[in-house]
Amino acid sequence: MSKTEVHETANKMQKLAIFVATSGHSGVDRIVNNLLPALVERGCQVDLLHVRGHGPKLSHVPEGVRIVELGHSHTYACLYSVIHYLKSERPNAMLSDKDRVNRVALWAKKLSRVPTRMVVRTGTTVSKDLDGRGRPERWMHYVSMHYMYNWADAIIVPSIGAAVDLAEFAAIPLERITVVPSPVATPALFEQAARQTDHPWFDNREVPVIVGVGELCARKDFYTLIKAFAKVRQKRSCKLAILGKGRHRLALENLIHELGITQDATLLGFLDNPYSYIAKSNVFVHSALYEGAPVALMEALALGTPVVATDCPSGPREILQSERYGRLVPIGDVNAMAEAIENTLDAPPDSFFLKQAILPFTVGASADRYLEVLGIASQAVSFERGFRKCAE
Repeated sequence: MSKTEVHETANKMQKLAIFVATSGHSGVDRIVNNLLPALVERGCQVDLLHVRGHGPKLSHVPEGVRIVELGHSHTYACLYSVIHYLKSERPNAMLSDKDRVNRVALWAKKLSRVPTRMVVRTGTTVSKDLDGRGRPERWMHYVSMHYMYNWADAIIVPSIGAAVDLAEFAAIPLERITVVPSPVATPALFEQAARQTDHPWFDNREVPVIVGVGELCARKDFYTLIKAFAKVRQKRSCKLAILGKGRHRLALENLIHELGITQDATLLGFLDNPYSYIAKSNVFVHSALYEGAPVALMEALALGTPVVATDCPSGPREILQSERYGRLVPIGDVNAMAEAIENTLDAPPDSFFLKQAILPFTVGASADRYLEVLGIASQAVSFERGFRKCAE
């Protein structure tokens, strides 16, 4: 390619800024990892604005993605760096995620006075996320969402339930909020799932393994999963593995010890490749108290693993299409969860059938929808046929 052709290609590409600050092991990290290559394939130059000491943790940096260090370890301290970036780089659009980051992004856009299209995203059921927090914090979130989100050109959430909740909590017109499915099903997901695990339980197909994945925190409610597993274990031989790290690890370990199931239940910590474990398990259990749209639940379905999920706000009922693709149980109901796990072990649904639930969440479908909302023309690349081949 000549220098002239390279220059013309660069001019055709549109620049997108993505501004997130994560724990490094969250659903947002997986979404960003999945989305970046698809955006580049569709003709975007992507700048990932990075808060020092925060995620997203990238498995690798795709060609066409530039990491822009903002020079601070606190999101609010990055305001002037983001203003400077917008003025100097003038991206066509910026996507930000989570309320604190969204506030900084919206103020930066307002103060920089650039024509960049600003799109903010929130991935949780906001009212549930703020339950139990003090009135000042709830008020601050209400004010920022009700007033500042009006400065955004678009607002994105991952599920209908999350959209309705945000509209009600922040008094935002529902038509201002757009549901964009998360990019979950990727070629890399299936490649990683095919690899071997480092744990003997997953090689022994005679003893079923139940798996949970997520941060070890109150919101994920692995306490209910462990108690439900203990009931199932009284009736049949089985194992429980929970993948993730967090502040509640010691409390969960103590519960496992108190229930006398230390030989059959384990906390494996955070794994770079949880997919081989999910794919080789017999049941995936999503036990959370609330979500926006649970990524791990969608990943389990994409891998054809039978699932049991709490009917929490928001996402599981939509994803499972009201129990078409998996059993739903009330939040915190140990007996109902144990019964659902037993029934799923006794009569697991067909793997290929489960994978059909994820077609709206392929990386291609999601990336195209993101770009549509961001106002960026997509050089469409079809992934659906490849996904169907993987699903077979």
